[in-house]
Amino acid sequence: MRCVYTWRRVGTKGVGFINRLGRALKSNGKVYLVGAGPGDPELLTVKAVRCLERADVVVYDRLVSPEVLALVPQGAARICVGKQPSHHPVPQNEINDLLVRLASGNRCVVRLKGGDPFIFGRGSEEAIELSQANVDYEVIPGITAAQGCAASLGVPLTHRGLATSVRYVTGHCRQDAELDFDWPGLADKDTTLAVYMGRANIAEIAGKLIAHGLDTATPVLAVCHGTTERARNVLSQLDRIADDVANADFSGPVLFIVGKVAALARSVEPQNAVSDDIVASATG
Repeated sequence: MRCVYTWRRVGTKGVGFINRLGRALKSNGKVYLVGAGPGDPELLTVKAVRCLERADVVVYDRLVSPEVLALVPQGAARICVGKQPSHHPVPQNEINDLLVRLASGNRCVVRLKGGDPFIFGRGSEEAIELSQANVDYEVIPGITAAQGCAASLGVPLTHRGLATSVRYVTGHCRQDAELDFDWPGLADKDTTLAVYMGRANIAEIAGKLIAHGLDTATPVLAVCHGTTERARNVLSQLDRIADDVANADFSGPVLFIVGKVAALARSVEPQNAVSDDIVASATG
């Protein structure tokens, strides 16, 4: 009986050991899916900084700010796999394969993504690929653009009496497909909308929201290069935001914050008059 008992204990632990051994034989390296935050390097997590400090290779997107990239050690290899609207020089499947290959050489691989890797960052697709290839990986979350950009301008995404919920929405769909969203739900006057990557489609988005009942005077805050010294912002309203953004000096992706809380933005001169009633209800 004692031998059986001992075998069971060793066998149970042995399963985990064999699994770990199998992963080690497949790949001795590790991939860290790291959120780079909205741009300001001081908004990185301590864990993210530690990963960068010991990275052998950093695979990064175009949304990672130059300020954050400056923290990458000189001895680490850098590989840019950034995408732009309708222009993906390195397709996602090739990025997935690249991460697997890099990890096979006993390397510390940092996959650096703007904001949070699991919020419109396709980090989950990479995590699935790594898992299927038996590559060890870890997800290190980051401050997403909506939180960072809003906070930097004093805008709460929720506020008593103004917004009881917040929704994160992508401003474009895969392969430029139609924006088939829950427009009645998104047009809720008590909900803050954070629209990512919506610059090209903001006219359509605003029009759909208005068509489904959202007030044309609803404040909209547009932020480019948020949280950095290069930040550019426009405070407008729903029926004018498309024209105002087209006339703005924006040189990169734009985050839109749609809702009454946008009127609370500090240090941003309204491009057009924002409803005094909304401002009063927010500050009263």
